Amino acid sequence: MKGMGFMSGNNSQVVLLTGASSGIGKATAEWLMERGFHVYGTSRKAAGIKDGQPFQSSPSGGFIEMIPLDVSSEASAENAVRTVLERERRIDVLISNAGMGIAGSIEDTSIQEAETQFDINFFGALRMIRQVLPVMRKQGRGRIIVVSSVAALISIPYQSMYSASKSALEALVEALRHEVAPFGIKACLVEPGDTRTGFTSSRVIAEAAGEDSPYYGRFRKSLGRMEHDEQNGAPPEKVAGVIHGMIMRKNPPIRKAVGLGYKTILILKRLLPSWLVEKLVGMLYA
Repeated sequence: MKGMGFMSGNNSQVVLLTGASSGIGKATAEWLMERGFHVYGTSRKAAGIKDGQPFQSSPSGGFIEMIPLDVSSEASAENAVRTVLERERRIDVLISNAGMGIAGSIEDTSIQEAETQFDINFFGALRMIRQVLPVMRKQGRGRIIVVSSVAALISIPYQSMYSASKSALEALVEALRHEVAPFGIKACLVEPGDTRTGFTSSRVIAEAAGEDSPYYGRFRKSLGRMEHDEQNGAPPEKVAGVIHGMIMRKNPPIRKAVGLGYKTILILKRLLPSWLVEKLVGMLYA
């Protein structure tokens, strides 16, 4: 049947969703729960699954259980996957959404800060992917959806480490898609643009990006524009709907941007000369 997901009867699909306590992750968990999915959301502060622990559920039979996970820890990633397998015996979908952002000029961003950015955004996703792959290979099926960003394709000034970490994810998933196809596993990317979430207020500012920085004035102007656009951006439910669509499509595309405006921008980037794209980005953020 046209539009049917990669498994018959989506009500039985088991989803492991990182970064589910707020923003896009929380909206996605609730969206999928309402449509009958068994969602195991993760958060560093989750207490873990215990007998009789309350959890969110819907009339469709879907539910959300929160389990603890620190994506920067290999042991924590292994424990989260083991917990889901003990409950469900399988994992049908991994949604790698956990992430954070560091803002500041490249010169003002320390190596340690850059490493933190990559450890969560890139290596955090890599840890989770490596943990679920043996499970999905044994099942002969599975779906891996990595939440990237339009910043992966259009690098934002003073958001260089965030852009670079997301760009690295894009390269990873492009290779992964080829490697896992023979095992019945589909890998793809969702690229949100400006989205109205708590990500804006939780963004980390590089320690050296204060008033003494020679970049301070332009950095603050760029950051202000970014924060304004985010808080006037699409609601996280818009991204959740796209993620759901990528789960349900038999053959999802490699990537899908969220928002008509960003789809247009990405098309223009492919069509316009690079010097013009650079000028347009500079007009907005530099």
